[in-house]
Amino acid sequence: MAEAMATVAEETPVTAERPVPADLESRISKPYLARALAAVDANNPEGTVEAHEHGQKTVLQQHVSFFDLDGDGIVYPWETYRGLQSVGFNVILCFLGSIVINAVLSYPSLPSWIPSPLFPIYIKNIHRNKHGSDSSTFDTEGRFMPVNFEGIFSKYARTVPDKLSFGEMWRMTEGNRMQLTSKAEWTMLYVLAKDDEGFLPRETIRRCFDGSLFEFLAQQRREAHQKKQ
Repeated sequence: MAEAMATVAEETPVTAERPVPADLESRISKPYLARALAAVDANNPEGTVEAHEHGQKTVLQQHVSFFDLDGDGIVYPWETYRGLQSVGFNVILCFLGSIVINAVLSYPSLPSWIPSPLFPIYIKNIHRNKHGSDSSTFDTEGRFMPVNFEGIFSKYARTVPDKLSFGEMWRMTEGNRMQLTSKAEWTMLYVLAKDDEGFLPRETIRRCFDGSLFEFLAQQRREAHQKKQ
């Protein structure tokens, strides 16, 4: 029985280097259950409850919906640009990000096999962009997997338990065989939201997954702009 429950294989050192959390049931109710509407973790058993509405969208759809500025269910490159700008990215990153993000995510989300020259991203089909080389925090339908989110920190957070340094974050992208676009997304998140000590906090990452981080940052910038006037 003890061997059947073992999480480390002596002949495979990487299983010891990247441990999985063994006590999740004591901290999260049904941690292996995919959550459709809430980004749940040990510190947020109900997900994000303040100033964030799920709107009966999956967590992955919530992540993308921030950029749907007119609420029509479609994200165009110019909306991606304005969304990135509203959270604090400079003009160059906004321009490059809007091109790359829409170019990569548009076609799989289209309701037709015919490409669109406007590179729209259809939010209802965003789950089609799910691929194997990522953290698996989203399942193939866009639901949030608490066990895999917790695994990010048990495996890679070595300096501070609930934070990732840039090096730890990069090793996480390498360990999950992430594609270049996924690496770029994580790097952009680090640039945008690292703390004063150069770490990416757990709560920041969780709120990025459900999009509430973008809403929070945009609101902060609006309030700062109003104070200057």
